[in-house]
This record gives sequence, C-alpha cells and structure tokens, in this order.
Amino acid sequence: MRDKRYRTYTEEFKREALELLKSSGKNSRQIERELGITQGMLLKWRDKYQVVTNEREAPRLEPSELEAAKKEIQRLERELREMAEEREILKKVVSIFSKKGA
Repeated sequence: MRDKRYRTYTEEFKREALELLKSSGKNSRQIERELGITQGMLLKWRDKYQVVTNEREAPRLEPSELEAAKKEIQRLERELREMAEEREILKKVVSIFSKKGA
C-alpha cells in the first residue's frame, strides 16, 4: 500500500494565491489549475485565512473571523464542560456533608 503524502504550501504561497483570487477577476477553479493545486483548496484557504497588510510589515495570513470564532466556541465549550464537572463534584460534597450533619 502506498503512503499518501499531502503537499504542504508555504504561507507566502497561500497569501499570494488569495491575493490573486481577490485581484485577478478569475474564478477559483482557473487559478487552482494555473497554480497546480487541488480543486477547492483555494476556497478553503479563503474561508480559513485573511490577508492582513500593514504599512510597516509585509502582508501576512491570520485566521479569518470565522476561524477565530470557531476557536473561541471550542474554548468556551471546554470551559463549560469543566464547570459542569466542578458543579457535579460540589453537589456530591454538599450531599456528603449534609448527611453527616443530620
């Protein structure tokens, strides 16, 4: 059986591809064919990243607002699970101490 090796792309390549999508007027499939990347990859990058430009720094990729929101939701869900576990522990402790005092 053959090992599947996925191609990895540099941040610079992704940034330039996204800038090309934004400025060229071509659709994503045309750009994907020209760049030799998998169909649908460019749209995934567009959803996942945003190109940030500053006057002082070179353009760079950052997580899109959607990706940042997803990470925040995951963090809040993890925190909610921890709080629920702590609440259950406290219920058991209160139950144990209330039985001893009776």
